[in-house]
Amino acid sequence: MQADIHKLFPTLEPALIEEIKNLGSIRSVKAGDMLVKTGQFMPNTQLVAEGLVKVYREDQDGHEFFMYYLKPGQACALTLNCAIRQLDSPVMAKAVQDTQLIALPVQDVDRWMQQYHTWSHFVLDSYRQRYMDLIDAFDQVAFRHMDERLRIYLRIHSEQLKTKDIYLTHQEIANELNSSREVISRLLKKMEENGDIILHRYHLELVKL
Repeated sequence: MQADIHKLFPTLEPALIEEIKNLGSIRSVKAGDMLVKTGQFMPNTQLVAEGLVKVYREDQDGHEFFMYYLKPGQACALTLNCAIRQLDSPVMAKAVQDTQLIALPVQDVDRWMQQYHTWSHFVLDSYRQRYMDLIDAFDQVAFRHMDERLRIYLRIHSEQLKTKDIYLTHQEIANELNSSREVISRLLKKMEENGDIILHRYHLELVKL
């Protein structure tokens, strides 16, 4: 396995690191590839080794609700639980960048919960972090206006991708914020007039968000 497990998961004990190396397999996906769909059965547990993954919900009309990003060294608690309990996924997941995942057999992941305390801590920490991510997403919808949500969304996207250039269409942003393209375009134009961003033909550039 090419991924440096020690650096990705420094809290895991050496014996568990060796098991992950021996039992795990690397899955490479391209930016834009779907990793998980709503209702999909999870045959294994996947950890992010490289790249960036977006997790979101989608309704019957195709409207999206952005939930959180997964970075290297992280796992999606929802799909982790579904894999172990053999449940269908309640969320969608898509690669934002070219991404490498470590696929782990479900039976071994379940066994590790009893055998390795560092793995159980990692899983519980994943649950806690994803729960806080969901609380934050809920707070944005419940308590913030769309202009505030848009600013936060662009800032988070920039921080995760480590770039000021955001290559998303107005429609893609609207989908993730469960809004309309017209509303997003109007708010982006206002942000440009205020000097917060620069709108280019195929992307936008963050200036002072």
